[in-house]
This record gives sequence, structure tokens and C-alpha cells, in this order.
Amino acid sequence: MTVLVTGGTGFIGSHVVDVLLTRKYTVRCLVRKSSNLQYLESLPVELVNGDFDNVESLRKAVTDTDIIIHVAGVVAAKNRDGFYRGNLTATRNLLDAVLKYNPDIKRFLHVSSLTVVGPGKNGKPIDENTQPHPITTYGESKLATEKAVFSYIDRIPFTIVRPAAVYGPRDTATLSFFQSVNKGLVPLVGFSPKKVSLVHAYDLARGIVDAALEEKTIGNIYFIGSEEIYDWQHIGDVTAKVVGRKTLKLRIPEFMVMGIAALSGFISKFKKKPSVLNYEKGKDMVAENWTCSIEAARRDFGYRQEVSLEEGIKNTLDWYREHGWL
Repeated sequence: MTVLVTGGTGFIGSHVVDVLLTRKYTVRCLVRKSSNLQYLESLPVELVNGDFDNVESLRKAVTDTDIIIHVAGVVAAKNRDGFYRGNLTATRNLLDAVLKYNPDIKRFLHVSSLTVVGPGKNGKPIDENTQPHPITTYGESKLATEKAVFSYIDRIPFTIVRPAAVYGPRDTATLSFFQSVNKGLVPLVGFSPKKVSLVHAYDLARGIVDAALEEKTIGNIYFIGSEEIYDWQHIGDVTAKVVGRKTLKLRIPEFMVMGIAALSGFISKFKKKPSVLNYEKGKDMVAENWTCSIEAARRDFGYRQEVSLEEGIKNTLDWYREHGWL
């Protein structure tokens, strides 16, 4: 069976590739000529050049594939159009390419985001029945993309997964947190607990592949996260334990977090690449409940959290050190 992975050069996509290769699938990756191939160049995968802005350029990538796992997307942009072009338009063009060049595909799995629904209310985890209320443009663009995928429901068998917050080897988004703890400082946002579902990249990649292979998941949406619910103080304590040093907790008032985020976003407007940290990311950071239920995933394709928080933090820190990131 041949599986096409988009976003295979990135953090989550590269872990999906690893899981597929471990299970002996034939793997094809859609890449750009400018893509950094550091996580793929030594692997037995077929690299196919293509551009999401051009349906015709996707022909070679989608032809003769049994499953497509669409991880690629835009998490940082300078404006609304950038998010919608990189998420909605790109996904729609990929689906159109499938209809045109591979209409008998067995599955199209789209990797969405917990931000589509927004933070939980009243201290409760969200689930697949929670009404979406995204609080950022990124979340809105991913919700629009989900709706676009559903518009193909009678033509393409699809599954959608919504990952919780992800960490693990190769991740740049949580690197600064680990760097800070490694120096003896645990940064905490605000003075109230911030709850989070935190999934290790291996567990997420395994869940994505399992969801793509299970018949029960066709036409459905699933959250993939941790079985446990954490707060950032506990995560900091576990990280400090793994690092093996005493730490000082630094609580940063929410208004200060929002100010720093807004300033970072403003400065980013004058740079070539957009910053992930901006005013809207600040809204994500001060929200008190980014948790989700994984019961549907457990029921329909047997998803379980296999990597404990301590084990996941340890192998992440080990990878950072081995590669000179820490």
C-alpha cells in the first residue's frame, strides 16, 4: 500500500513517515524545491515535487496512492489571507487533484487542530460534539478547511483528526520552554492553573496512521491527545525532575503575556517570515482550558496514550541535547 504524506519534512509529518516505514508501507512525500529534507533524506521514501497553488503540479504525487495523510498547513502568517491560502485553499486544491487524478483513493486523512473548537468551558474537556468557537484566525482557517473537506463527503472517503498540543523530538514550538527549565526557570502564564491535553509526537503519529486505516473512521472527526489532563506547573515540575536541577517558578501576568505577544507580532510585520508569537497566539496562551476527550478515538480505532509525560519529556530533552538544540 502506498501512502502519500504532505508536510513530511516538518515536525508532525516526519513522525508520521517514521511510523509508516516501521509498518512497512511504501511512503511518498510531497515536497517543495525549497524544502529542508533533513528528516527524510536518509529514509527510503519517494520525494515528489508539487505546489498546493497548482492542481496540475500535484498530479504525480496523488496518482496511484492508496491513502493520503495531509499534515501540511500554515501555523503562522502575517494576515488572514495567508492562513486561508495555506490551509483552506491548499487543502481544497489537493482534494481537487485527488478527484481528477485518483478518484478511487481509499482514504484522505486531514490533520486539523484542537484550535478549531477553541478552549473548553466550565473546566470541562471538549469533545467532537462541542460547538466550534475558534478564538484565532488560525483556528478559523482550520475550521473552514474542515468544512471544505466535508463538502467532498460523497466523493472522497475522508477522516479528520484534531491533535491537542504536541511535543517531542524535532519540535521547535515548545523548545523555548525546555530551554528555560534547563536553565533553572519554569515560566508560567498567569496565576491560575492552565490545563492542557499534551500529546507526544509518537502517540499522535501512531493515532493518525491508525485512524487512516480504520473503516469506522470514514466521515468522522476525532481528537487525539493525552489520557491525562495536565497543568503547566506539573509539566514544569516533571521537566525539572528529568533535567535534574532545582528551578524557580516565574509567573508572568496575563496582561504582560498579551503585551509581549502583541509586540512580537508587530515586529514580525517588518520581517520576511511571520512570527508564531503574536497577539492571537497570546490569546491561546492565556486561555485556561485546552483539554479534549479521546473517548471517540479509543472507541473507534483503539487509540491509547503509550508515552508517559516523564518518558516523553526525557526523550525530547535527549533529542534536543543530541542535536545541539539545548
